[in-house]
Amino acid sequence: MVATFINCITVILGSLIGLVFHARIRDSIKEVVFISAGFISLVVGLRMALGSESYLIVLFSIGIGGIIGYLLRIENAILNLGGFFERLVRGKKRDKASAGERSKDFALGFLNASVLFCVGAMTIVGAIKAGAEGDYELILIKSVMDGFMAIMFTAAYGIGVIFSAITILIYQGGFTLAGAWLAPHIGEAGLIELSAVGGILVVMIGINLLKLRELKTSNFLPALLLVPLLTAVAPRVSELFSSVIG
Repeated sequence: MVATFINCITVILGSLIGLVFHARIRDSIKEVVFISAGFISLVVGLRMALGSESYLIVLFSIGIGGIIGYLLRIENAILNLGGFFERLVRGKKRDKASAGERSKDFALGFLNASVLFCVGAMTIVGAIKAGAEGDYELILIKSVMDGFMAIMFTAAYGIGVIFSAITILIYQGGFTLAGAWLAPHIGEAGLIELSAVGGILVVMIGINLLKLRELKTSNFLPALLLVPLLTAVAPRVSELFSSVIG
């Protein structure tokens, strides 16, 4: 867990630095920050997504996971959570309209940073290696990268990004603690497709940051849970199909 704690600290420090810029930069400069963070997210996400070895698994994971997420209204739950966190930090505001907009920015910062910092293969592989082998190298490299991205995201969205450290602690820390048990169950193929699906979610973040279209990224989070299941089932379905055709 040591490496995960370091990762949380780098995100918190990066968020505090970004908060200084967020409070001082003009709206015109803030737009540049959004564009920069958006293109970086697109590049990172596309690189992850194109690493897939089975786009059918990615397609079904995103499609089915998205439907589940919309039915469960995960986006609304995240926005409500953002409002709760904001009230803890700032207290009640008189201007309800502006407070609602701040809550949305707070929630989006928390959500987008959490997705970006947690969906990559580096998170899962690094956490498993740290838990099973005591090898912290990948997580430490990721910590530095996350710290810099936290600066940009906080400059764009505000203090909500800092709460993504909680997500890292729970999600990445969970993989670290269960590393030895999870490694053989996920498998190399599962990690590859998990990274690809995560990449698509990061691309969605980039599209939102660039204001090309408003996508409810959080509604697609169930896709990450479906990937290991579909990866495990795919070979059996292929064998069954081959036997029927044969």
